[in-house]
Amino acid sequence: MGLRFEAALKSRNFEVALELAPGETLAVLGPNGAGKSTLLSIIAGLLRPDSGSATIGERTLFDLASSRSTWVAPHDRGTALLAQEPLLFPHLSVLENVAFGPRSTGTPAAEARSVARQWLASTDTGALESRRPGELSGGQAQRVAVARALAAGPDLLLLDEPMAALDIHAAPLMRRLLKHVLAGRSAIIITHDVLDALMLAERVIVMEDGRITEAGATREVLNRPRSRFAAGLSGLNLLTGTARTEGIDTRYGLVSGTPEGTVSPGVPAAAAFHPSAVSVYLDPPHGSPRNMLRATITDLEPHGDAIRVRAGDLAADITPAALADLGLAPGMRAFFVLKATAVTIYST
Repeated sequence: MGLRFEAALKSRNFEVALELAPGETLAVLGPNGAGKSTLLSIIAGLLRPDSGSATIGERTLFDLASSRSTWVAPHDRGTALLAQEPLLFPHLSVLENVAFGPRSTGTPAAEARSVARQWLASTDTGALESRRPGELSGGQAQRVAVARALAAGPDLLLLDEPMAALDIHAAPLMRRLLKHVLAGRSAIIITHDVLDALMLAERVIVMEDGRITEAGATREVLNRPRSRFAAGLSGLNLLTGTARTEGIDTRYGLVSGTPEGTVSPGVPAAAAFHPSAVSVYLDPPHGSPRNMLRATITDLEPHGDAIRVRAGDLAADITPAALADLGLAPGMRAFFVLKATAVTIYST
């Protein structure tokens, strides 16, 4: 069953409308404070908006626009919320934790335990059924939490950064598990990890300041970002401005590149390029025509085997040896140079 949602909450500067197709997984990206958790809390019934409505299939979750407003309690919504922390009941065994959902809907105890064992097997935690949550590792507890959420038979699964609290060894296992259990299931996942979005979601939205600023197929948004946040996740430089015949007029000057599709002069447009394609000079270089952008260095930071040189919206990856030769430091003016063939231009 699909989701139709629109809601506004003035106290949080939140105003969002979206739709989720049946069986679709949607990734929600955005900086801290963008309204991502507010979105899930309203859908789950933990937070009441000022106005709006939401339905799953033909069933209404809330409708605050009519004269007789409707507000369905969280436990009757057919949603399951999986948070960063597993939040398992400490006094119950793993088996009873997972059986809790079916039992709370009136399923007989023996049947509920049978359902629980099926989901424990699906999440590779069947051998843990007699343990208490305090005896589990972080990764084990989160997998049990996934089993508990799914055992309740939700129409919509809501995941609020489910891998944020996991270590680097547990996160890949959880990602593979979610890819398996989310197949064909309606779900919304909040994440800060571009790999989660690429592996788990068919579609992505970017939220900033309580609004959706970008939406589309996951690879399309990450390969051709239109917001600085999405560009940062994708590891790209993103310069915006007005299209000209020769390129884009940006705050750093004219940037030429390869247009993607039709980019008419005068329309808003963006130029995207990888930091690794950028060279840094103290003086204007000679040679073939290139994009040459002058800017003041703001930060220097390690980035894998390279050093990332930042200058406002610009970033360049150079070798430690190049950094030493140039003697770069914050506050210095420098030329950021790249070939037009390394720049993709598209309308926004």
